[in-house]
Amino acid sequence: MQPLMSKFVGANLKTQTLKSGREYCVSRYHSFGALHTQAVADTSASEEVDELADIDWDNLGFGIQKTDYMYLMKCGQDGEFCEGDLHPFGNIELSPSACVLNYGQGVLEGLKAHRRADGKILLFRPEENALRMTMGAERMCMSAPSVEQFVEAVKQTVMANKCWIPPFGKGSLYIRPLLLGSGAVLGLAPSPEVTFLIYVSPVGNYFKVLKNQRGAKAKGFSDVMYLDAINKKYLEEVSSCNVFVVKGKVISTPALHGTILPGITRKSIMEVARSRGYGVHERLVSVDELMDADEVFCTGTAVVVSPVGSITYLDRRVIYRNGAPGEVSQELYSALTSIQMGLAEDSMGWTMEVK
Repeated sequence: MQPLMSKFVGANLKTQTLKSGREYCVSRYHSFGALHTQAVADTSASEEVDELADIDWDNLGFGIQKTDYMYLMKCGQDGEFCEGDLHPFGNIELSPSACVLNYGQGVLEGLKAHRRADGKILLFRPEENALRMTMGAERMCMSAPSVEQFVEAVKQTVMANKCWIPPFGKGSLYIRPLLLGSGAVLGLAPSPEVTFLIYVSPVGNYFKVLKNQRGAKAKGFSDVMYLDAINKKYLEEVSSCNVFVVKGKVISTPALHGTILPGITRKSIMEVARSRGYGVHERLVSVDELMDADEVFCTGTAVVVSPVGSITYLDRRVIYRNGAPGEVSQELYSALTSIQMGLAEDSMGWTMEVK
């Protein structure tokens, strides 16, 4: 999808000091990164004491940290997955002729587990990830685990790596489910075997490096926003994240039409925004509307809600709210993360406790 986009918009951000007094600066978007002081005060007495891995929890980045266990489950040509189980985290064996290596037959997902202030572990809408993996698998001519199999596998993997879930307010456990065409093929054909695998890693702030991002950074930008390849005027995505444009009490985001990821954070933010009285529209959003917006922000599993400080298109640069996060993005970030972290009542029924 993205290599077809022919124009880009540079996006820049400023640092912000939150109420917690901690300063955050990320290379691609401005990530709020921490909860307000009043949200985390006096939690030590109620938090369950779990043995945690011996790492620097205050300086987590977004990268691979070797954990203890991964989950594996396989499916043969009958389309039925056998019972999966946990294995020590490590390398897997693949044939050189594995379909995923030769023809790229694979699907990936991403979700998080959070540790609440009282020590309980929460997942956020894992069934949505399961359904999205099924949709991707159908397009790739692959069998996929059922929603129940997917969610149970995620739960097992999280609990087996419980000591790697960051303390409350320090980050989250990133969960990466994979569906791999692991069977051997020579000609282009669906894999005779599919492997479902889950691994995890504790994460803090999100940093990505892609070729176009490196080019944008060389020109003084933090990231790249893509326009459509046909009209070269309608917004698509910011790298792997969904984009939202705010004008007054109306929030608009590009409609899903095959080239845009149906983000679960995107879907959740839209529902939260509607519940708070905002008008939310999925439609074609032009670059002219982007340049005239009150606020612009992006969403994704890793970044959650990330306000954009400035946009440069051709020779014109627009700075939003003097480069500071806007009121709408802050409100929606706080509302969503409060649900994810168990700080607010989950009236949506989105979280799932892992025991």
